[in-house]
Amino acid sequence: MINSKSSLAVILSKLKGFENPKVKAEQYTSNPDAAADVLWFAFMNGDIKDKIAADFGCGPGMLGIGCLLLGAKKAYFVDSDEEALAVAGENIAVLEGNYRIKIKQKAEFICCDIKNFNKKADVVVQNPPFGVKNVHADRGFLETAFKTSKVVYSFHKIEAENFIRAYSRDSGFSITHLFSFVFHLKKTYEFQQKRVHKVEVGCWRIQANCLREQGK
Repeated sequence: MINSKSSLAVILSKLKGFENPKVKAEQYTSNPDAAADVLWFAFMNGDIKDKIAADFGCGPGMLGIGCLLLGAKKAYFVDSDEEALAVAGENIAVLEGNYRIKIKQKAEFICCDIKNFNKKADVVVQNPPFGVKNVHADRGFLETAFKTSKVVYSFHKIEAENFIRAYSRDSGFSITHLFSFVFHLKKTYEFQQKRVHKVEVGCWRIQANCLREQGK
């Protein structure tokens, strides 16, 4: 198991990204430093170790792999893109070979539309499409996340804060923490004009109200 946030960030930074990113799915590789910040907080907060995690829209698997490295007992890697899931599996295989970490048996890969996922987890970690190409694409991810777990860590554009707060409230959830980042997204698609595009991103920790009432 990883014993520091910096070690986690280094390992996550070496993971392979998307081989053929799909513009309609808004596929961008997650920021390893931001992922490490959020996952380390989740670990220290008792949300990961010995828990079942679900990484929605997992892509190459950075968030789910981070959960396994921090002691999750199982992780669901969920994506509708078979190629992305294959890269996630490859990343796990490389990690096991390079670091002698045994996490493959704890990973389950599921290729499906997010609305069709019907398993339960202790925590959901997700970096869904921001809804640039498909408006409100992230809404479906939040809907399934709230059905799956009582604790959710979800990345969105910071400007979505009012929507996330209202949607969480209407779903019986409350925001407990907000982490803010600036993602420097490298040019991925031909239509993009800038070599690096800055995006203000937040990661919200959202918890079911029943847990707040129980003092957890």
